[in-house]
Amino acid sequence: MSVDHGPHALDEPDEFAVDFRRDDEIVPSPALEALYREQSPRLLRSLTRRTSNREEARDLVQEVFYRVARLGTGGLQLIDRPQAYLSRMAANLLRDRAKQAWRRNSDSHVAADEVTLVGVDQERLLETRDMLARVEAAVMKLRPKTREIFLAHRIEGLSYAEIALRTGLSVKGVEKQMSKAICAIDRLIARDRA
Repeated sequence: MSVDHGPHALDEPDEFAVDFRRDDEIVPSPALEALYREQSPRLLRSLTRRTSNREEARDLVQEVFYRVARLGTGGLQLIDRPQAYLSRMAANLLRDRAKQAWRRNSDSHVAADEVTLVGVDQERLLETRDMLARVEAAVMKLRPKTREIFLAHRIEGLSYAEIALRTGLSVKGVEKQMSKAICAIDRLIARDRA
């Protein structure tokens, strides 16, 4: 069912349209339609502010008016203050949804003391520090020229050609010095491990 909002309609003409026909026996009365036209924009604004979600607010407005429609014409006439009644009903629906969401989330909650927290592997940290110290010691045992070439390539990120320009060696000479450095470091580290 689509409701005409008249001259005071909001931006979207069918924004407040509600389908009351969830059950075949519910047929909206003229009094319900008038109440809907009068109160649904206010309820939608209020619920949109409270939920920060316009679609959820629309669903809640529809649910409120569906429940009012289930009261029938006789039940509708018994409501003294429709605005307060609708506001209370909307607040209760919002609270029910929050409780349902909390229950859903609490089912998947795991207490912190039930979870094994992964920390720093102290043994691995010590092994890494030890390996770094061995590599540093091995680099320091290299001849000065070989050490300079090795550090220029591995630490500074210079290419063999750039190192050749800096040291006055050929690219082939830099390659030979790098090969010597790598072999010496591997030998020293292996010897220290044994």
